Amino acid sequence: MDTETPDSLQRGLSSEEAETRLAQFGPNTIEEKQASWAARLFKRFWGPIPWMIETAAVLALSVRRWEEFTIIMVMLIVNAAVDFYQESKALNAIEVLKKKLARKALVLRDAAWKTIDASALVPDDIIKIKIGDIIPADAKLLSGSDYIQVDQSALTGESLPVEKEVGDDLYANAIIRQGELIAHVTGTGSHTYFGKTVGLVAKAEREGRSHFQKMVVRVGNFLILLTLAMIAVIVYHGVQNNEPTVELLIFSLVLTISAIPVAMPAVLTVTMAIGAHVLALKEAIVSRLAAIEELAGMDVLCSDKTGTLTQNRMSLADPYIADGFDEEALYVYAALASREENGDPIERPIFDMIDTRGLRERLTPWQLKKFLPFDPVHKRTEGIYDGGECELIVTKGAPQIIIEQSDAHEFDREHAYEGVRLFAEKGFRTLGVAFRKCEEDVYHFVGLLPFFDPPRSDSKLAVTEAEANGIDVKMVTGDNIAVATYIARLLTIGEQIEDVRALKGESIEEYLYLSKVLTSAITEAVMPHAAAAEVDTKVREILQKVQRELYNMPIPKGAVKKHESEIIALIEAAHGFAQVYPEDKYFIVDELQKADHIVGMTGDGVNDAPALKKADCGIAVDGATDAARAAADIVLTAPGLHVIVDAIKEARQIFERMKSYTIFRIAETIRVIIFMTLAIVLYDFYPVTALMIIILALLNDIPIMTIAYDNTKVRQKPVRWDMREVFVLATWLGIAGVLSSFTLFWITMSLMHLPLDFVQSLFFVKLIIAGHGTIFNTRIDEWFFRRPFPSAPLLSASLLSAAAGIVVGVYGFGVMVPIGWGAAAAVGAYAFIWFIFNDVVKMAVLRYYRKRFGIAVI
Repeated sequence: MDTETPDSLQRGLSSEEAETRLAQFGPNTIEEKQASWAARLFKRFWGPIPWMIETAAVLALSVRRWEEFTIIMVMLIVNAAVDFYQESKALNAIEVLKKKLARKALVLRDAAWKTIDASALVPDDIIKIKIGDIIPADAKLLSGSDYIQVDQSALTGESLPVEKEVGDDLYANAIIRQGELIAHVTGTGSHTYFGKTVGLVAKAEREGRSHFQKMVVRVGNFLILLTLAMIAVIVYHGVQNNEPTVELLIFSLVLTISAIPVAMPAVLTVTMAIGAHVLALKEAIVSRLAAIEELAGMDVLCSDKTGTLTQNRMSLADPYIADGFDEEALYVYAALASREENGDPIERPIFDMIDTRGLRERLTPWQLKKFLPFDPVHKRTEGIYDGGECELIVTKGAPQIIIEQSDAHEFDREHAYEGVRLFAEKGFRTLGVAFRKCEEDVYHFVGLLPFFDPPRSDSKLAVTEAEANGIDVKMVTGDNIAVATYIARLLTIGEQIEDVRALKGESIEEYLYLSKVLTSAITEAVMPHAAAAEVDTKVREILQKVQRELYNMPIPKGAVKKHESEIIALIEAAHGFAQVYPEDKYFIVDELQKADHIVGMTGDGVNDAPALKKADCGIAVDGATDAARAAADIVLTAPGLHVIVDAIKEARQIFERMKSYTIFRIAETIRVIIFMTLAIVLYDFYPVTALMIIILALLNDIPIMTIAYDNTKVRQKPVRWDMREVFVLATWLGIAGVLSSFTLFWITMSLMHLPLDFVQSLFFVKLIIAGHGTIFNTRIDEWFFRRPFPSAPLLSASLLSAAAGIVVGVYGFGVMVPIGWGAAAAVGAYAFIWFIFNDVVKMAVLRYYRKRFGIAVI
């Protein structure tokens, strides 16, 4: 394979020229602009909810309420610190990718070979690489060993190492598995194939908020506007009645703190953090908490094939056996034509089969005299053995070559070629096996060995379970359509596998143009080399080579791109995608997201990192590369996709807890703030004191923190935030609460004319009991007495905190007028009746809403 290096490349670059190019192109590293830690931390204090918390702090400071000021600032800082810590853990993908670059490189400089830092490589450098080395930059192969194999599976997703010859492209961070070579550097740093992959990871990192973040902002904005409106009414009323400004500020401050969702981000984060711990016990490590909510709503799972759905190791399928031979003979002859110590991925299954069938003893009589390794010209290996009286020559290689060189009178060539065709339709890589003895001129054909990357043992069950849970599984692979279709068929994913090139929108005119280019390239490459028997193999190789050249080719004049809606429709209908590059995985995820799908992506290689980061929920499977793990939101520590199904079920339970808290928080805010406003405006009286409001908020938060442990439904379909349903249900529950409170207030003030301080204590107890009741109204979308029942932590925390509030109201303890057990019991009975009424309201609203909008209860 050696070829003469051009004179301009004989001496390599001079040191001066290298320095000039280094200044021009920059170092061979991945430079990523990333926000500083200070900027990311500051972001936690910017937004509607932080602004309201900060405003409350300023109000506390203005009236010198140091206790309230301290509590507010601690809450603000703790919320920011927790969020900042979680983001910092998830933002190390780029750093891991940078570390994957080769550290050293052997380069030709000033006519001498020198070892330098790989970061100092520049375009047009000449580098030398040997077996086991990581390619330090994109390059073009100039010369090398007779046979070169490059493992670029982590970059392109190809199952096997690929053969390279002079003129072929090499990619940074691919690994040389066989041979030595000299190459011409064509791209460095961010201009490499690898660098573009890192760029996609960075792009995905920068884009958009999660669905969880959007929900928090929407709820926060709603409650903030509602609170501000009611506070404005109260302040206006106070000013009109010449109330002391300081007292108005203090009451407004306390009411603001109790009404706005100051603790909402923290409660939801704690809920997800506890859920993340449960997921960790199920061997799914969460690196971004918001991904739990995305996992619950995921309706499309794009799964990488190699190493995810399959085992990422070659295996033998049922072989084709020529007449007069059996499978054991085929495996023995194939092993004699192989070298076990080479560790070739395509030969390893042969020796595994030898051991499985106990055939080692049949190999020992033969003494190897010479072994001819595979080369791209002859496309076969050959072992020459001393068998005593007669020499044995065994060969294996491209099936067309082995068939053509074998004695046609001993077997049916047409039938053998039919076997090759059938194996090719399934996407198998096929090798022919033959032998000859002594001075024979032709070989004796033994059979065909079909190789494929088999599915994991649990993949089919995992796919079935995922689909039963409402998730559309789509396979994504860098392999060809035949391989993809075969694996998809085995896993019952479906057989509609799309060539991603078509999805990118090429028109008929463009296909015709590309066809001419391909035909020309194939003709030019094949005709000087091969006999007819070699054409099929050669064509496949050239197609792979030309495909990459055409990937970034400008669209010919007159070509018309598909409309985006057509592309999305094709992607939605497809069961999988073949011949996919990292850019394509990113593209597929992006298009599905535009169609309002919540998209999950599984993967294990560097090539999966951009799509993992872009997806709503990126999942790195067991054994994934560091780059894939860092880019992912969830990392599986056990093999197989069944872990994902378990994680989805747990995530849907976590989602239900977050949803029930959100509805509770909105309903409770409406219930308290509107009732307070009505009472103040209509009766010119504060129904509870500022201190009572603080105690109420503390006692309500105790059971709410335990909602993270509550029992919930496991939905059979993806769940996502229906904010219209959340707001409608919470608003009606809030209005029912206002009606309940104001009715009792009217009775005590207008009918019973009770003492004002007694009324305040009475309403403290009423709001405690009713608030805790609202928790049980909102925890499930069924009648409160139906399964799933409340968990022990939630039930016990609710009963204890409610009891504590009742005891405070009954005895006063110097902070309020005691009401006694009789009044407390009467208020409790009144609150329980309204609790039942609230549950009726809940069920009526849900049934009407879901019937109105055609939403099935799942």
